[in-house]
Amino acid sequence: MILEAIIGSHAYGLATPDSDVDRRGVFVAPTEAFWRLEKPPASVEGPEPERLSWEVEHFCKLGLKSNPTVLETLVSPLVEISTPLGEELRDLLPAFLSRYAVRAFTRATEMQLSRAGRNLKPKQLMHVVRLRLVGLHLLRTGRYEITADRALLKIRDGSMPWDDALAWAHRLGDELAHADGPLPEEPDRVRVEDWLVSVRRRSL
Repeated sequence: MILEAIIGSHAYGLATPDSDVDRRGVFVAPTEAFWRLEKPPASVEGPEPERLSWEVEHFCKLGLKSNPTVLETLVSPLVEISTPLGEELRDLLPAFLSRYAVRAFTRATEMQLSRAGRNLKPKQLMHVVRLRLVGLHLLRTGRYEITADRALLKIRDGSMPWDDALAWAHRLGDELAHADGPLPEEPDRVRVEDWLVSVRRRSL
């Protein structure tokens, strides 16, 4: 394991005593394991609930697609494991960032928003708005940052009218689709791949 961090509500300061602790990690399988017919797993769940770890190659592939959870793992302030390779991976964040984030952040939230009416729970809507705010900030500034609008808590506790919260989510979706900023059209795949090759060499 080279990197493990807590993401989600706890990372954003939005957790309650009942909130799950979502852990995401990155591990490096021995290079020689890839020479066998049966390859190492791309990801591993557990052993605790809400823990998921990716093999570093799979993690990089997801990161190059601007997967929001992968990017969040790289910037979370709640780091529980970070080896020298993990620090190198965190420093690689700029190479993953691109306008692919428009599609990635939209797709990550549109399924929940497509649920009819009030079948969507306040906590779920809060996270949709949170993710869209983060994506919009990323596209406008080129920086992925763990920040939270305190108004998100009003969505979860019901003090913000439901229709207003839903309208906020849809408005953010429109802004996300048309956001302009400094991000390149594509990520720096060569830089990421060169780093991955170096990891494989060092893991022999």
